[in-house]
Amino acid sequence: MTSATEPAPAERPAPAVPRLIATDLDGTLLRDDKTVSDRTIAALAAAEKAGIEVFFVTGRPARWMDVVSAHVHGHGLAICGNGAAVVDLHGGPGEHRFVKVRPLERAAAREVVEILRAAAPGTSFAIEQTGGIHHEPAYPPMFMADATSIGPAEKLLAEDAYAADDLILKVLANHPELAPDDFLTLARTAVGPRAEITRSSPTALLEISGPGVSKASTLELCCVERGITPAEVVAFGDMPNDVEMLTWAGTSYAMGNAHPDVLAAASGHTVANNDDGVAVVIERILDSL
Repeated sequence: MTSATEPAPAERPAPAVPRLIATDLDGTLLRDDKTVSDRTIAALAAAEKAGIEVFFVTGRPARWMDVVSAHVHGHGLAICGNGAAVVDLHGGPGEHRFVKVRPLERAAAREVVEILRAAAPGTSFAIEQTGGIHHEPAYPPMFMADATSIGPAEKLLAEDAYAADDLILKVLANHPELAPDDFLTLARTAVGPRAEITRSSPTALLEISGPGVSKASTLELCCVERGITPAEVVAFGDMPNDVEMLTWAGTSYAMGNAHPDVLAAASGHTVANNDDGVAVVIERILDSL
């Protein structure tokens, strides 16, 4: 029996015959140790065998997709960078191919940096591009492992910058003191329609994409190409960058560990990522077929 504080494994009935499952990775499909459980691997494979397409829809860049590369089936596509890129994972680790890119224009990125420097002094920036990540010296060490170049954001975003030909997938903005949700609200108010701003980290780290670019809008593009309607999609997520996707999908599930905004946005709830909440729902869907 589920306790009063624990969401039911599947509060809302899933579509009788869904055609696509869209799932976030960190905090959703992945356990906290960043692994995919054997139960979840089996559920994903069974869904694909039953003719249900599975899309990984994540804020991660393509170079961080090795954790699930072995578990893609069929089309092999994943949506990365909060919708900024569709990536073919069939090449295996380190061989991912960009299929579609929805970039943030370089001039718009510079404007956003200027606005946030004024609105939230102390903010440091990184720029995620198709060829790698570039960051400022003050950007937190935990995020610096694979930097391509280091310098002031204004220099990194200049028209003649190193790797200026690489498209910008998103700008990352970190603040050392502000509460994460407060930083998000402040940034959205200051930047307005110039860019899409969201977050997926437990820290004050914002993810900034081009106008109209989100997990939901890119997933919709992929579904239209396949003749799949929102009513035929089941989606899973746990953080604010999942909200649009969860409200767009006909059936959606917030994880038991989800942010309050996600719990409010989803049409159903499942158990936490460490308890294989995605697999719980997929198994129930397959049992009903």
